[in-house]
Amino acid sequence: MTPRIVVLSAPSGGGKTTIARAVREKHPDGFGFSVSATTRKPRENEHDGVDYHFLGRSQFLEAVGAAEFLEYAEYGGELYGTLKREVDKVLSAGRHVLLDIEVEGARQVREQYPPPRSMSIFILPSEPRVLLERLRQRKSESIEQIRWRLDRAEYELQQATLFDRWIRNDDLTTAVAQVVAIANENSARGRTRDKKDFEWITNYGRMLRTLYDELH
Repeated sequence: MTPRIVVLSAPSGGGKTTIARAVREKHPDGFGFSVSATTRKPRENEHDGVDYHFLGRSQFLEAVGAAEFLEYAEYGGELYGTLKREVDKVLSAGRHVLLDIEVEGARQVREQYPPPRSMSIFILPSEPRVLLERLRQRKSESIEQIRWRLDRAEYELQQATLFDRWIRNDDLTTAVAQVVAIANENSARGRTRDKKDFEWITNYGRMLRTLYDELH
């Protein structure tokens, strides 16, 4: 098995972080996680060096200037990035690198590691309302922030067509199994998506706009 970079992207509330954590817990010998860097503050139960490398903005920008990032982007007013040294460490150990990043970062990874060296997976629950409920359950964001994330999700859906695979995240065990299978599959298949999912993605955007309008 040739190790590759496996990118998981999703709108906020899509479940990519939960899936990434479950994949590495169930398959520690096959997957390594690249701990991202961010300028945002830790949430409850998050730990520096485990969930993220929490950096000050000046620290982050210094690392950008030193070309230490494979990818980085600004999201919700905060900077996020993948450190090259984290990726190299996992690949050199013969394991897939699992990246939990947003769509702009995914684009940068594809440019530097074109398939089959990387595989990008876009993740969504089947129902848009699930995204809203997960954001509300965090209890760490204002209505304005939730509205911004739903608005951003429409843009992210437009980028979904650039990803190699789509996963409906309705059952964690199933989603984890799909990620593992995709990471290990024959790269000759290329980009594959179910045709009916294109209609699903289109309708998803309309439903997100309805949810956005319902928030006051």
